[in-house]
Amino acid sequence: MNKIAKRFGLSFLVALVCASGMDAQTNDFNLGKNLDIQHAILKHLASSYVDTVDFDKIMPRGIEAMLQSLDPYTTYITEDDEENFELMTTGAYGGIGALIKKRPEGGVMIFEPYPNSPAVKAGLQPGDTIWFINGQSVIGETSEQSSAKMKGQPGTDVTFRITKGRTGDSLDVTVTRERIHVSDIAYSGIIRDSIGVIRVTGFTDKVSDEFRASLIDLKKKGIKRLVIDLRDNGGGIMDEAIEMLSLFVPKGTLVVSSKGRDPHMNKEYFTRKEPVDTLLPIMVMVNSMSASASEIFAGAMQDLDRGTIAGKRTFGKGLIQSVLQTPYDGNVKLTTGKYYTPSGRCVQALDYSHRNEDGSVGAVPDSLKKEFKTRLGRSVYDGGGVTPDIESSAKLYSRPAYSLVYNDILGEYSIKYYKTHESIPAPEDFHLTDAEYEDFIKFAEGKDFDCRGSVSAVLDQFEDAAKNDGLYDQYKAEIDALRAKSNIDKRTMLQLKKDEIIPLLEEEIAVKYYYQQGGEAVLMRVDTQLFDAIDKWK
Repeated sequence: MNKIAKRFGLSFLVALVCASGMDAQTNDFNLGKNLDIQHAILKHLASSYVDTVDFDKIMPRGIEAMLQSLDPYTTYITEDDEENFELMTTGAYGGIGALIKKRPEGGVMIFEPYPNSPAVKAGLQPGDTIWFINGQSVIGETSEQSSAKMKGQPGTDVTFRITKGRTGDSLDVTVTRERIHVSDIAYSGIIRDSIGVIRVTGFTDKVSDEFRASLIDLKKKGIKRLVIDLRDNGGGIMDEAIEMLSLFVPKGTLVVSSKGRDPHMNKEYFTRKEPVDTLLPIMVMVNSMSASASEIFAGAMQDLDRGTIAGKRTFGKGLIQSVLQTPYDGNVKLTTGKYYTPSGRCVQALDYSHRNEDGSVGAVPDSLKKEFKTRLGRSVYDGGGVTPDIESSAKLYSRPAYSLVYNDILGEYSIKYYKTHESIPAPEDFHLTDAEYEDFIKFAEGKDFDCRGSVSAVLDQFEDAAKNDGLYDQYKAEIDALRAKSNIDKRTMLQLKKDEIIPLLEEEIAVKYYYQQGGEAVLMRVDTQLFDAIDKWK
C-alpha cells in the first residue's frame, strides 16, 4: 500500500473514530440535558403547582409512558408489584391457594381451590363464603383487597369466618399459608390411538422438571406419539424452553441464539442434558397467542425437523427481556436483545404497528420475508411468528356462548351444581343430563347476557349505519320485519346452542371437583382443532 493510500486509510479511520466519539458525546449530552430539564420541572411542580403533587403517583406513570414508547414489553416494576412479578416468573407466591370471587352480598366466595393447597387441606370448598379475615370484615372490599390479606409469608396463619356453601354452617377456619406454586402443566394424559397430550400454559421456573415427569409417565403408559400443546402460552423463561428442548434432541444441540447491543447478549445456547427420547413422533400445537418462549420451543422443533408444528401462526415476539434493578427495590424489565432459531431466523414481527386485534403479528408482505432452511432443507421464513406445518383452525363459538363465559354465568351455575352434588363421574365420563341442562336454562334465564344471534348483531350494525347515513326512515319497515324474525328469547337460544354450551358448562363443573386437569379433560373431548391437526398429522 502506498503512502497516499495509507494516509487516506488512516484519515478515514480517524474520521470514523471521531464520528463515533461525537455520537457518544452527543448522546451523553442529550441525556444530561433532558435529565436537567426533568429535574427542573419536578422542582417547579413541588414548589409552585397550585395543589400538592403526589410524586409517587405521577412518576411511575411518566416512567411507564416513556418505556412504552420504546416497545410494548419494556416496563417498570415497582416494589409494590414485586409479588405479582414473582408470580409471573416463578409461578409461586405465599398464600392459601385458591381463586376467589366477590359476592353481591358483600362476602368473598372460594371459587376454585388449587389441588393439595392449604385451602383444600383446611377443608375450604367451592361455594364457601368468607366474611371476616383475621377478624376484619371483607364487606366493602374488592376481591384484590381481600386477596392481599390472604397472602403472606409461608408458615404464617390466617383465620377466616366462613359460611359453608353446602350446609350453611358458620365457623372459623385457620389456614397455614404455604408457598403456592401454580403449575404450568394444565393437562397430561392419553387420548385416542395411544397419543399422549401435555398442555403447557407457561414457562415459569421449574416447568421443564414437571414436563419431564409428565413425559416419562406417559412413556411408561405406552404412548406412541406426543402432542405438546402450547396454545395460548404467552411464554416466560427462555432457559425453561431450552431445558424442554433438551428432552428431545441430542445433548449439545444448538437450539437458540441471541443478539443485542451489549456484546454479552450475543450468545448461542446448546442443550446441556441427555435427552429422554429423540425418536418419539411429536406435534406442537400453537396459535396466535403462543409467544416468546413458546416460539423459541416451536421454532427450534421446526428448524431441527424434530416436531411437526400445527395450528395457527404464533404471536411474533422474538425479543429478550432482562430484569435490571433500580433504586428503592424496583426493577425494570428491559428489552436487551432478539433471539434466533437454529436456522437463523427471528420470529419478531417486523414492526409493532401491523398487528391483529389480539396483538399478534398481522399480514407480512412476501417481499419482506427472508427464507431459511431447516436441518433437512425445508424452507421456513422470518417476518413474524412461527408458521405451522399443518394449518388448523379453532372452533368459533357463538355470541351467546361467549357472553355466558364472559359474564361468568357458567361459573356461577357450577357453584350451584357443586352445592347439591357430592360427587360426579371422572371427567372423561361426566355428562350433564337433559334435566340438568334444563335446570341451567332456568338459572340462566334470570341472568343478564347477550343472547343475540349473528343475524341480530349484524342487523344492529346495519341499523346504526342507516341512521348515520340518514336512511333509517327509508329502511325502517324492512329493519323491523327482519328484527321480528331474528329476535330469539333466551330460552330458545340456549336450547338452540345446547351442543355448543354443554361442554363449556361441563368443564366449569369438572374444575370444581377435579381442578384444572379435570376441566381440560372435558374440553379435550370437543377440541376440534386438536383432532383436525391429528387427522392431518402423518
